[in-house]
Amino acid sequence: MITTRTSRLLVLLGAGAIALTACDKSVNGKATPNAPASPSASTGNPFADRNQCALLDQILSGAGYPKAKSSIAQERKACVTQKSSGGLNATDVALLLQEDQRYDSDIKNTTQARSGSLGGRKFIEDPAELGSAGQCTISMSVQTDSRAIILVTGGKDTAASCKTAEDLATKLDPLLPKG
Repeated sequence: MITTRTSRLLVLLGAGAIALTACDKSVNGKATPNAPASPSASTGNPFADRNQCALLDQILSGAGYPKAKSSIAQERKACVTQKSSGGLNATDVALLLQEDQRYDSDIKNTTQARSGSLGGRKFIEDPAELGSAGQCTISMSVQTDSRAIILVTGGKDTAASCKTAEDLATKLDPLLPKG
């Protein structure tokens, strides 16, 4: 049974997938179209030997989440899971592994987004990315032109969702390709 919250997360993932392939947007808010990758610049898919659902299950281990499932919106790149403690207190978590997408492209909430570094890996945290309270996205740099995205949606507390996303990013970092 798919809940309304899960349905919204799947719609957000689908909308994000479409938006993420259309433009780059730096934190300063200036949108620029994606440049096609040149064959010589492409280093291949850094996620070829990684399974996003297995990674999501690993970083959520012991937290009471059911086994992650492939997203309907991005079956080969995204996985989702939801922990419900009843009613509106459900927490949805998604992990997207996207090759040929820079971590700093398509930042939605440029006035609140913040950049940082985790174990030498650059990231951008985008609270309430699509204007939804209780949502937080962290986009992490993977090699030169790829990224891992953690999306947490839960209740109406954006700060709590960002704290959860930060904790998950810390667990995910050592599991991602370096470089």
